[in-house]
Amino acid sequence: MQRNIAVVFGGISNENEISVITGTMAANVLKSGGETVVPLYISQKGEIYTGAGLADINNFKNGNFTVFPRAIVAKGGIYVLNKHGRPKKFVKIDVAVNCCHGGWGEGGGVCGLFALNCIPLASAGMFESAAFMDKYYTKLVLGALDIKVAPYVYIRNASDFKEAERLGYPLIVKPAKLGSSIGIELAENGGELEEAVQAAFFYDDGVIAEKFLQDRREINCAAYYSGGKVITSECEEAFTKGDILSYDDKYAGGGSSVLPADIPAETAAEIKGITERVYTKLNMRGIVRFDFIISRGEVYLSEINTVPGSLSYYLLSSGFKDFYPVMQAVIVQALDDYALASEKKILDTGILNNLPNGSSKLGKK
Repeated sequence: MQRNIAVVFGGISNENEISVITGTMAANVLKSGGETVVPLYISQKGEIYTGAGLADINNFKNGNFTVFPRAIVAKGGIYVLNKHGRPKKFVKIDVAVNCCHGGWGEGGGVCGLFALNCIPLASAGMFESAAFMDKYYTKLVLGALDIKVAPYVYIRNASDFKEAERLGYPLIVKPAKLGSSIGIELAENGGELEEAVQAAFFYDDGVIAEKFLQDRREINCAAYYSGGKVITSECEEAFTKGDILSYDDKYAGGGSSVLPADIPAETAAEIKGITERVYTKLNMRGIVRFDFIISRGEVYLSEINTVPGSLSYYLLSSGFKDFYPVMQAVIVQALDDYALASEKKILDTGILNNLPNGSSKLGKK
């Protein structure tokens, strides 16, 4: 069945460009599977652009995306706008895939936008998107599920940085709501901690100071839901040239990884089990990546990415060509879930029709 699939990427976020890589990849994987793709790029100013050419990453160099028409999301689809900003064409959208990293794009805003406009979303839901975008809320949710996390302190004001010293040095300092290792620093003493906290507040209004776990190994595991079960990937180990994974490690070729990770079978099973448990307990959907730390025989869940970079194709398939069935599976699941949700009733209580005339003046003096 031919479907119009919106691939949403970009966003008002420091991770906008990384999202372009994920979004154009997803668009082309879906096109290779015979799907009709409608790219929707959200600029860092919040403007939405559309057009088939936005599936070509070269059209984002030097701001070239601005030559494409603007669009707005409307009930059941999008309106493509003319140069005067008026609707000129309506395009029905059957399902959308969220490829936004960071900001409101990953943090629940895209979920809400498409839910309000009655468009199924083949991605994580609003609650987990909002909760796991914030590292502090992530700790709270995982604590409620009795999942082990590294000891931490949440800092609301830069002047309160000394509260973190009770954890003992070294400490990792992170902006609470940023990803891609932006703004993350390792602090070895009070001076470095103060500087790292002040720098993190440059990006965010909340900061996490976390105990640096010694002899750490960074392990990733991805999951998605299809056909009534959670499917988990093999475990990957990510390596860094420094003490912590950096932006350069992730996106500029500075780091490396091994798949599957060279870890004991029982440790891999524990990581997959935690991944499946959290995913299931929160009734999650879409492709989600779970980032773990192994330290001296203990497994800690560090972060959860509801829109992982390049949607973790490298964990869930052998390459782009083999990734289409995975994307197709989450799209089919989204359509099935939406069909079931559409059967639920929304009550019209009729209370307004029963109010006496002049009730609009109630409460006025």
